[in-house]
This record gives sequence, structure tokens and C-alpha cells, in this order.
Amino acid sequence: MTVMDEWVTAACAELGLDPAQVPVPTVLDLAKDVAHQVLRPGAPVTAYLLGLAVGAGADPVGAAARLRDLAANWPVELGAEGPGDHPA
Repeated sequence: MTVMDEWVTAACAELGLDPAQVPVPTVLDLAKDVAHQVLRPGAPVTAYLLGLAVGAGADPVGAAARLRDLAANWPVELGAEGPGDHPA
């Protein structure tokens, strides 16, 4: 078991969730894409938005794919900020 597996298991136990329902690779890939193609602080916010969508009944893999496509097509001029550029 990896540290990630242990963390997800413990966090799920704390929240009363089933760790088998957590698509860790999907969430990590989505966060990576948003961080690199849009902006770094957008990664955790997008993961939260994915969680809200899944909580409302969306398929996690399908919703993540839609968000990854959105990030992939995000206009460069609106995209990732340079080092040290952190929005308020």
C-alpha cells in the first residue's frame, strides 16, 4: 500500500466515504493538466469542483474528461501564470 492509498483510506474513513470510489489517477491527471495549462491554484479548486459534480451525480471519469478537455483548450493568453505570479 502506498502513502497515497493510506491517505485516501484514512480520509475516506474520516468522511464516511468508500475509498474504492475514489479515482485517484483521474483526479491527479486532472489536477496536473489544470496546473500546467491553466494556472497552478486552479488545480485544487478544479478537484473540488469535480467532487461537487460527482456528489451531484456526475460520472467522475466523464466529468474529469470534460474538465481536462476544457483545460487543454484553454486560450494560451489566459493560461498558466509565470513563477511568482499568484492571483489574490
